[in-house]
Amino acid sequence: MAEAQWHILDVRDPAIAEKLRGADVVVHLALNLDLDSDPAARTAYNVRGTQTVLTAAAAAGVHRVVLCTSAMVYGALPDNDIPLSEDAELRATAEAAGVGDLLEIERLGRRAPRAHPGLNVTVVRPAVLVGGTDTALTRYFESPRLLVVAGSRPTWQFCHVEDLVSALEYAVLEKVDGEIAVGCDGWLEQEEVEELSGIRRMELPSAVALGAAARLHRIGLTPSPAGDLAYTMHPWVVSVSRLHEAGWRPRWTNEEVLAELLEEVEGRHTVVGRRLGRKDATAAGAAGATVALLGTAALVRRVRKARGRM
Repeated sequence: MAEAQWHILDVRDPAIAEKLRGADVVVHLALNLDLDSDPAARTAYNVRGTQTVLTAAAAAGVHRVVLCTSAMVYGALPDNDIPLSEDAELRATAEAAGVGDLLEIERLGRRAPRAHPGLNVTVVRPAVLVGGTDTALTRYFESPRLLVVAGSRPTWQFCHVEDLVSALEYAVLEKVDGEIAVGCDGWLEQEEVEELSGIRRMELPSAVALGAAARLHRIGLTPSPAGDLAYTMHPWVVSVSRLHEAGWRPRWTNEEVLAELLEEVEGRHTVVGRRLGRKDATAAGAAGATVALLGTAALVRRVRKARGRM
């Protein structure tokens, strides 16, 4: 846009208050959710950045800040309603990658209007975000087999970035307020996802899947903690009633977003959250997911033996 003014600076720098003067609304999207980044540095950036933006916005006289987190803050639990109300209790824990940061960001958002009277905060919570994103949930579809934990009931609800942008516009224009979920209408069951994707499942007992994920993450072989598995095991589908009541409708369906995601990840190969190189990927594709997992387990044993000799 010709009339836009661009300023590049660290969102943790209090000097941003001067750049925000004259603005009516601030949309804060500067989050680091990179799976491969250092968790401590990532949290410091996300939490401190949000805190600085909220304080700077209040100091600059901004009347509304829009934060973007994720529907993951509701938590993925076997007894969740389908769909969850936007007012449902936030039962997530910090055991999944980045979710602790998102919960703290929401806590800061709730506290800000009390600390800064006149400042309103709107929180937008997208479902599984697709469209140039790289998360543990999008990497799930890069695997040669879709890992399914025995006895679980996965449900999938997606949100295309274009629909997220239009939801953010509604928040900026004050057509919606408070906490808002955004995503496609309805959801897909695991069987539908497998049929649409053409990727077969690999079913493992809960103890095996969770135990292996925890060990692999603990020794640094995978970027995703075991807590990420919950979001592929249990439902966390959300209602988007507040946006619907305001007249918003998603342009994308779950089926369409899944198709785009599969196109995006084509050629990438991931096993238990870890991206494989071309040579490893060829072997994994030829041998199947079971052999790939066994190979990963063998790698774990080699790492342990090497450490034992140090």
